[in-house]
Amino acid sequence: MKYIIVGKNIEVTPALDTAIRDKLGRLERFFQADTEAHVTLEVNKDRHKIEVTIPIRDTVIRSEQVSNDMYVSLDLVEEVIERQLKKYKNKIVDRHQAAGTFRQEYIDRDYMSDEDIKIVRKKQFDMKPMYPEDACVQMELLGHNFYVFCNAETEQINIVYKRKGNTYGLIEPDI
Repeated sequence: MKYIIVGKNIEVTPALDTAIRDKLGRLERFFQADTEAHVTLEVNKDRHKIEVTIPIRDTVIRSEQVSNDMYVSLDLVEEVIERQLKKYKNKIVDRHQAAGTFRQEYIDRDYMSDEDIKIVRKKQFDMKPMYPEDACVQMELLGHNFYVFCNAETEQINIVYKRKGNTYGLIEPDI
């Protein structure tokens, strides 16, 4: 794997760089050698956050963990990514999403999923066009953390969602 390591409010020391490469090196058995792992470290007071993003064709493997120690955050993020890969391996390969990015040993090996995904409820509703700001208000009124709507400006389906820090995000299709 190739590592792109960036620090925000923290210097990436040689010891930290080595720890990242050692810990995330355990994930190399899943990926081809040319796969990139983007690692962002950030420190704000006592919050040590690590974000690992592994972009692969048509999808992204990602985990973000926060603790009071960067090495603990690193342990957590590695565990989460490995669990994600084992849990969703069959779905990724069955859909032919980026199967070429993974090593053949990973594709051939069966992993038991911890729990199957089951859709237990289905909703249908009318979508009247609205602006993203109005969708945020509607989301707050419903007490949800996301809201699907038809954007009045673009006439496309969009999603607004609540972010950390009481801010909002907008997801738009890239067509």
